[in-house]
Amino acid sequence: MIILYNPWSTPSTKKPLPMSLLAVAALLEGHYEYEIVDGNLLDDPVGYIIEVGRAKKLTAIALTVMPGPQLNYAVPHSRRLKTALPGVPIVWGGYFPSHHADTVLKDEAVDFCIHGQGEQTFLDLVRLLKGGGDPASIAGLIYKDNGHVRHNARRKLVPLDDLPDWPYHRVPMAQHFHQHYLGDRVGAHHSSFGCPFACNFCAIVDMSNQRWVAQSPERVAQTLAYLQKNYGMDAVQFHDMDFFIHEARTAEIAERIAPLGLTWWGLGRIDELMRYSDATWQKMKRSGLKMIFCGAESASDEVLKRMNKGGKASAHLTLELARRMKTYGIVPEFSFVVGNPPDPVEDLELSLRFIRQLKVVNPEMEVILYVYTPVAIEGTLYAEARELGFRFPDTLDAWTSGSWREFALRRDPRTPWLDMDIKKRLRNFERVLNAYYPTVTDRRLTGFKRAVLRGLGAWRYRTEFYSYPIELRLFHKLFHYQRPETAGF
Repeated sequence: MIILYNPWSTPSTKKPLPMSLLAVAALLEGHYEYEIVDGNLLDDPVGYIIEVGRAKKLTAIALTVMPGPQLNYAVPHSRRLKTALPGVPIVWGGYFPSHHADTVLKDEAVDFCIHGQGEQTFLDLVRLLKGGGDPASIAGLIYKDNGHVRHNARRKLVPLDDLPDWPYHRVPMAQHFHQHYLGDRVGAHHSSFGCPFACNFCAIVDMSNQRWVAQSPERVAQTLAYLQKNYGMDAVQFHDMDFFIHEARTAEIAERIAPLGLTWWGLGRIDELMRYSDATWQKMKRSGLKMIFCGAESASDEVLKRMNKGGKASAHLTLELARRMKTYGIVPEFSFVVGNPPDPVEDLELSLRFIRQLKVVNPEMEVILYVYTPVAIEGTLYAEARELGFRFPDTLDAWTSGSWREFALRRDPRTPWLDMDIKKRLRNFERVLNAYYPTVTDRRLTGFKRAVLRGLGAWRYRTEFYSYPIELRLFHKLFHYQRPETAGF
């Protein structure tokens, strides 16, 4: 028996589909006995796993681990599992162990880490655990060897059309559809893996080595049709690292899914989307595209260059995309990484002024603000961060204690170059902006509440007086205003 475990990961009432575990389970289906255990659905998932482990022989317990809340649960849960079931190998996969495997494997609770796309690597590891062999032969595996951490050669990405369909019947699908801005039964799908770009603030670069593999348009349409027919899905979020890499593929997907009548959302690059033809934009609109998330990242072309955004990324292009999307009635959702070294104050002020410009061009635009947090990728930003005294923790205890618990959320990372005045100004601006331009994604905000909120924020926004927004904090407390950057839709 193999346990695929998703530690508790969301502070909301939503129960996200454990897509990474379904992807791994697809290769186990029909060959090995396994169970997906979702920490978002059980009161004591670790206790349940221990009960299973005492009743059946477990080959491995595999956890998917993202930085943030999931990591904060994965560490104590892994230790509890190792104490109760000491002979069972514990395997970590996902973003965090892909970047910090040496730190993870220092801990006695974890035996193996898997780098990047993990389906085939985990299957090979299961075969080894059951039949014996040399772990050095498994590409993508990181493991302990006589007190040393060994990193095997990285595995080439497996084309997604070569992988089997996900076994949706192995999870309680009824609990994984949500009601929000896109629809009443919103599902999720990954139609590609990786990204060909090398932004040096992005965790994806190290995981995919600037490679991108994608399902064919036919496979994507078949999957969405299946989810609609069998589970009543009426909208979908594509959680691809970048859905819009290939224009011809996007156009064909749009044509194939248009008859389904779905609405949808995806992530893409600004420069790539600006290269799309009007014909492709029209197809996307007809297919139900409602919103696109884009990393605008900065108002400074110089900062974008230091981020290694590549392509033709620029503040001007961001303005042009906001204008273009307005003509199609598709909402842009732009994220900004603010407080970048070496001058975080100037960087913040430039971004705030630029966001005001964008709102003039497209008032429907959504804004998500993050504070810069380094990623362990060699480049200008990470080098500057280290010069200013930044260091990652070297133990899991440090990662899950103190300010590091908040670090991965990119809300209050407490990096050496940021002081409280900068963070206060950012959060106060955010409150005023979200008051004057209430998010379109919160369906709980009635017309009356929107009018009240906009009225409260109008004088502040017009005068650019963001300090001490006490009345806005009170409104948010009373009406539980939804912040897209922390609650999503």
